[in-house]
Amino acid sequence: MTMRNALVCCLLICIATLNASAQRQKRQTSGNPILQGWYADPEAAIFDNRYWIYPTYSDKYEKQVHLDAFSSTDLVRWTTHRNIVDTNAIRWAKKAMWAPAIVQKDKKYFLFFSANDIQSNAELGGIGVAVADKPAGPFKDYLGKPLVGQFYNGAQPIDQFVFQDRDGQYYLIYGGWRHCNIGKLKSDFTGFIPFEDGSLFKEITPQNYVEGPFMFLRNGKYYFMWSEGGWTGPDYSVAYAVSDSPFGPFERVGKILQQDPKIATGAGHHSVMHDGTRNLWYIVYHRRPLDETAANHRVTCIEPLFFDEKGLILPVKLSFEGVKKQKLKKR
Repeated sequence: MTMRNALVCCLLICIATLNASAQRQKRQTSGNPILQGWYADPEAAIFDNRYWIYPTYSDKYEKQVHLDAFSSTDLVRWTTHRNIVDTNAIRWAKKAMWAPAIVQKDKKYFLFFSANDIQSNAELGGIGVAVADKPAGPFKDYLGKPLVGQFYNGAQPIDQFVFQDRDGQYYLIYGGWRHCNIGKLKSDFTGFIPFEDGSLFKEITPQNYVEGPFMFLRNGKYYFMWSEGGWTGPDYSVAYAVSDSPFGPFERVGKILQQDPKIATGAGHHSVMHDGTRNLWYIVYHRRPLDETAANHRVTCIEPLFFDEKGLILPVKLSFEGVKKQKLKKR
């Protein structure tokens, strides 16, 4: 290549880069998928006036040995924070780190995760906790062992979510194998406070529950959500129930997120994010593109979440547009 051709090539690359940057600046919607790459089981949060997403790195269990995070000021442009924690930091975790859940408490960030996909009490693994000074990490092992490493009430110790009630109490809600438990976390997240009967966990499994629990409060009501169907199939979906207590009873209302044969299949394992300054609700979830059949080929997407006048969740419409560009108001 001549010097002139090389200069022309560099100029064209610079122009293309500037054009791409300009296009990103002009975008008024997030687009879907919102993250580039194979990511699933997203946990969404708002920290330090930024939106954050903590997903599973979707790959074979033997390669699924780290977690990335993503942050944005406007839901359109996302910054990647790679390798915020991995199996080098969590020595007891050997494979399959997934389904992160995160909480900010006492100027620390606590990242809860599943690891090793244990199938019995004879194996090492379950739900762990990592801690960092910043939402982007790096995170280090908090306990040096699983927080939940045994089966209780038939629930596989996976797919954890941490819920803070109105009185400040934190609960761990988790479970696979079609069973869901709730436990009262100690204030330092090192273990659990027994219930009056001495048990550490209460089962709150609703009809058709499979995995992926999530809970939030709205107008004094507890909305409990979960995933149904098989995570590798097209029928993966999200349903919900409403109760006056975090312990239920939870009677299934119906599905609010499921596949659209024109857009994607396998829409499930979600989280909900609330911008309280504008009262905007978002659902962040994963789905499988129509031209993909591999189990781990999942992408993370976002849609607006709406309620009717009775407080029921309206069915979510899958889209390629995503949500409108929205900067957070400073609190």
